[in-house]
Amino acid sequence: MITTVIKMKNDMVMVFDVNGEQMPAYQGPYDDVKDKILKDAPPSAVFIHWSGSDAVPETVTREEW
Repeated sequence: MITTVIKMKNDMVMVFDVNGEQMPAYQGPYDDVKDKILKDAPPSAVFIHWSGSDAVPETVTREEW
């Protein structure tokens, strides 16, 4: 189950499950994986924007992500 979704500054997306394991089927360029993630992610999933240079990533709403 998807628990954390991170969009990087270069529009690449990383996705993690409840065990902190990466989920390769959901990872890749934002435009390629966005719809699949939004369809499959539960309401409890956390969506994050991270520029990579910021010490603290920004948690955003599903809609903003």
